Amino acid sequence: MLSDKNSSPLSRPPLERMLRIHQALQAGGFPNASKLAHEAEVSTKTIHRDIEFMRDRLNLPVEYAASRNGYFYNGEVSAFPTMQITEGEIFALVVAEKALQQYRGTSFEKPLLSAIKKMEQALPDTISLNLADIEQTISFRTRAEPILNLEIFDALAKAVAQRQQLELHYRKPGQPAEKRIVDAYHLANINGEWYLFAFDHARKDLRTFVPARIQSVQPTGKTFERTQKFSLEKRLRDSFGVHSGEGEFAIVIRFNARAADYIREKKWHPSQTLRELKGGGAELKMKLSSLAEVQRWVLSWGGDAIVLKPHELAESVRQAARKILHPAA
Repeated sequence: MLSDKNSSPLSRPPLERMLRIHQALQAGGFPNASKLAHEAEVSTKTIHRDIEFMRDRLNLPVEYAASRNGYFYNGEVSAFPTMQITEGEIFALVVAEKALQQYRGTSFEKPLLSAIKKMEQALPDTISLNLADIEQTISFRTRAEPILNLEIFDALAKAVAQRQQLELHYRKPGQPAEKRIVDAYHLANINGEWYLFAFDHARKDLRTFVPARIQSVQPTGKTFERTQKFSLEKRLRDSFGVHSGEGEFAIVIRFNARAADYIREKKWHPSQTLRELKGGGAELKMKLSSLAEVQRWVLSWGGDAIVLKPHELAESVRQAARKILHPAA
């Protein structure tokens, strides 16, 4: 809510400061910013911001009396306004803090944690105590946490925000690194993985980059105008993850009864339709532009999933399964 980079680590949280200001105003002693700042162990700038918040956001009649060199209430104030917060909002606040796991190690972690802590500090004491209890009821776990170079990730985030052109040294799996000149359009976290969507000047097309594969990044000194045609939602609409292709594939996969219950629990793709089968199985249909990611997904189900269409997907799954059994094949 309010911050002060010059304040002491032991300075009081914003709500407590404003309550003390309120009490001083109620006492009628015309306190000034210097005195209030000394008592709260913060700067006078912070006190000015606190008073502005009390006046503009809490609608308290705080005014400055030049003749008395201090502040006073120009009107009756029976009590300091209390924050109204529901149990659901408290729970949502805890969930938001726990969900920060996907931002660990990125430039987003510190400001997000700071913002949440400030909101917690602004709560009444009784609610703040309840937060500790709620924290024991929910958690987030990540099976495979992506490894990020923080300096590179920060450079990408800055480039996206400031529309900077970048020179990347990028290494695809199994290939040597190569120089890529790109316009950094968008950073996205998709299913727990970070991706950079950028216009590749050499290929004259929008490409997807994995930050963990970027060995170095350097601004070229140029900026760009993001094309109005770019839309992440449209780009990924027909993909099963982040890979979008030029094809149009009608996917039909049959799941046995053991796997069908899991399939029913999620919406796997916007285009999906699910047909129930006798015996408890289910048939999943989707329309995709690429087969690469759905092939790996089908293989993850082992023998509980059978590809009916298209033939290319069924054959690629068959070949991959053979290589698992016979690596030399």
